[in-house]
Amino acid sequence: MHQGIVWGTDTEETKLDEILINRFDYDGDFGTVLNRFLMQAAVNHPLTVHGTGGQTRAFIHIQNTVQCIRLAIENPPQKNDKVLVFNQTTETHRLIDLSKLIAKLTGAEIRSYQNPRKEDPENELRVSNKKFIELGLEPIKLETGLLEEIKNIAAKYSHRCDNQKIICRSIWSSDIPIDEKGKQLS
Repeated sequence: MHQGIVWGTDTEETKLDEILINRFDYDGDFGTVLNRFLMQAAVNHPLTVHGTGGQTRAFIHIQNTVQCIRLAIENPPQKNDKVLVFNQTTETHRLIDLSKLIAKLTGAEIRSYQNPRKEDPENELRVSNKKFIELGLEPIKLETGLLEEIKNIAAKYSHRCDNQKIICRSIWSSDIPIDEKGKQLS
């Protein structure tokens, strides 16, 4: 199974007690772009889009991840079947479109930065979850599930945010100018 970026912090089981909640970690250098945007919106920091924002990522809600694993176990391959690759994802978004969705839901500002990563400015990611849909996957989409995530997790725990770690500090390319302290120059 190929898995997209998992979002969401609750499953039916973790909702039973707050101590079971999945961690929601993020800093400017590591962590998923979705968590970055959600945390930035929660602390009223502009959403940081690196480069053009034309990079495409696949996403899946944690409850759908659990559902996909169950569906795969319940529908094993038959002996001597060819290997099948299942895309464990429910949707794809370009990063600029993802930032616009979160900005629409939260009122956050979007700010572009030179991309510190060594990656193409644009990419197409074409994946199909048709096999899982045929087996009964019921996708939870970002557009309908993110507001709850923003309100119940990112905003609730925003007091734990270390504002010094919001902006990416790592530089993946020698082509990006930095000052004597190692800070990226705009």
